[in-house]
Amino acid sequence: MPKNFFFTSESVSEGHPDKICDQISDSLVDAYLGRDPYSRLAIETFVTTNRIVIGGEIRAPEIPAYEVEQLVRKAVKDICGEQPGFHFQNLEITNLLHKQSPDIAIGVDASGSKDEGAGDQGIMFGYACHETDVLMPAPIYYAHRILHNIMNARRAGKLSELGSDAKSQVTLWYENGVPTRAETVLVSIQHKEGVTQEQVKELIRPYVESTLPKGWMCKDENFLVNPTGKFVIGGPDGDAGLTGRKIIVDTYGGAAPHGGGAFSGKDPTKVDRSAAYMARYLAKNVVAAGLATRCTIQIAYAIGLSKPLALYVNNHKTGIAGEDLVKTINELVDLSPRGIRTHLGLNKPIYKRTAAYGHFGRTPEADGGFSWEKTDLADKLKAIF
Repeated sequence: MPKNFFFTSESVSEGHPDKICDQISDSLVDAYLGRDPYSRLAIETFVTTNRIVIGGEIRAPEIPAYEVEQLVRKAVKDICGEQPGFHFQNLEITNLLHKQSPDIAIGVDASGSKDEGAGDQGIMFGYACHETDVLMPAPIYYAHRILHNIMNARRAGKLSELGSDAKSQVTLWYENGVPTRAETVLVSIQHKEGVTQEQVKELIRPYVESTLPKGWMCKDENFLVNPTGKFVIGGPDGDAGLTGRKIIVDTYGGAAPHGGGAFSGKDPTKVDRSAAYMARYLAKNVVAAGLATRCTIQIAYAIGLSKPLALYVNNHKTGIAGEDLVKTINELVDLSPRGIRTHLGLNKPIYKRTAAYGHFGRTPEADGGFSWEKTDLADKLKAIF
């Protein structure tokens, strides 16, 4: 890596069309897992003006169509309120969910001496670094926090002039590989008719400044708000949305590799989701143990097979050699789909909360949410090395 450089990451709010889709899909995942923790789910959502289409394949206890519709309308109401062009009461909802293919089920199901197999092939990455207290890259962390803090204030009634659809982008300057200040902060946020660009800028300025570390705020000419000048029509009325289109926002903001698979809408037999969570958990514990200041982990799977095809660890020459960790990780953690979901407790309705503001860098919760953010393996790793 160069020593001195700019790096940029973006985030989107809960009211962004793609994030609405992720939250609807994960609301349904939670509903099915709440009825049967071993439900098999691959749920996709598409949204546009006053229209939602749900599709995918499931193997789960039946939820009546009217109840599915109620869950979808509630999710939209919670996110968007009563937004014209995407009003929870006026939505036309098409439900195209159907049963899981038996050809997939036979590969995933455990039978006889065969353990539960991966729900698909794929490569999953995890990453951690020392740039923030939660061991996330700083640009994506602050991009998320800016929007999250603004939207929390909006929910509390403090920013009634603003809407739920928003995007942020943060460019940080690194000196000797360490982030030291914001060069540019960009926020595009939906607002009510009649609110000027300058008014929006001043409304959100305190939340941007308080989110960034002291002294990091960029020059005023580099604080860009609604560059087009107007953002009244937002959400699915302004642009269509689809589950799984914000995978870099969901992970590390481009600071680390991504395997390509989306997370939302999937149960934990889908290694696109569960193994990416495990890879983050392992990378975070390696850094928390002081074995590296940056760690990238890759795990590869084949559909129907329980054991991973390969495990790769790269500490970027910031600690012990990655190859020295591979054997230890395999001894400490069962990386089969069953082992992952058991170790992290993933067969629970804990997913809707992950579908906005990133799946990583969050706080572990008492009910098992964000369990992959725990650092309970760090002491074992530290003792071994």
